[in-house]
Amino acid sequence: MTSIPTRVPRGRLRITQVRSLLGTVPFFAYVAIFLVIPTLVVAIGAFTGDGGFTFSNVTALGDAYVLDAFGRSILLSAVSALIGAVLGAVLAYVLVTAKPDGLLRRVVTAASGVLAQFGGVTLAFAFLATIGLSGFVTVFLRDHLGTDIYANGVWLFELPGLMLVYTYFQIPLMVIVFLPALDGIKPQWREATESLGGSTWHYWTRVAGPLLAPAFLGSALLLFANAFSAYATAAALVSQGSPIVPLQIRGALTSEVVLGQQNLGKAMALGMVVVVAVVMTLYALLQRRTAKWLG
Repeated sequence: MTSIPTRVPRGRLRITQVRSLLGTVPFFAYVAIFLVIPTLVVAIGAFTGDGGFTFSNVTALGDAYVLDAFGRSILLSAVSALIGAVLGAVLAYVLVTAKPDGLLRRVVTAASGVLAQFGGVTLAFAFLATIGLSGFVTVFLRDHLGTDIYANGVWLFELPGLMLVYTYFQIPLMVIVFLPALDGIKPQWREATESLGGSTWHYWTRVAGPLLAPAFLGSALLLFANAFSAYATAAALVSQGSPIVPLQIRGALTSEVVLGQQNLGKAMALGMVVVVAVVMTLYALLQRRTAKWLG
């Protein structure tokens, strides 16, 4: 005996839909207050001057010191993302080969979730206390082994030091974002490769490698955006000069500026928004392809 489906009244259906949408109000309010409105303020301010609408702020982005800052920021983000992606992928693969519910995987995954968010002043202080000019590792190497890690300059407070510090939180972030892709690789694919006479090299270059490539590249782009937009750690380490764009923006907002370029900081911020938007768009496209193959 078949049951006759009951028809829900249109008015009650609309009330149910409205109630279901109420749960998204806090999310959209958060996005509007902390993402949409600041982005609009930056975009409008980048084209605003004393006399109203102007292109002077945007054209000032072509100045040599601004271009150098963008170049150093891109280099810093690319190097830390590449190192973090490679080392993080290796660590994630080790976790995949371990027991799914084993102690190693649980501990490393939990630690990665914490360390990926361990940044800012706290991370800068940790490195200063460890390998700073008076850090315990620096003092131990100098007093007991006769090795001075700062013999060629105080590199920790320059771009190489920022690369090292940024890599610290890039590796655990890579573990978190790349681990699901490795979990999506089915053991039957390797068994099928071996049954057809393929070697381990064939499996990784013709099966697993092409499938994991979009996920790996997408994760690397996410790491790039994460490093490109980081500010607090660099601000705590670099006290003199502004080698990267976030510190240039800080200088433009807190110090005296050239007449007619009061909103240059907002123009540089708009440039950062454009770079991050392009990177995250590529990331979304790669994630869509990853979901298609590993879904």
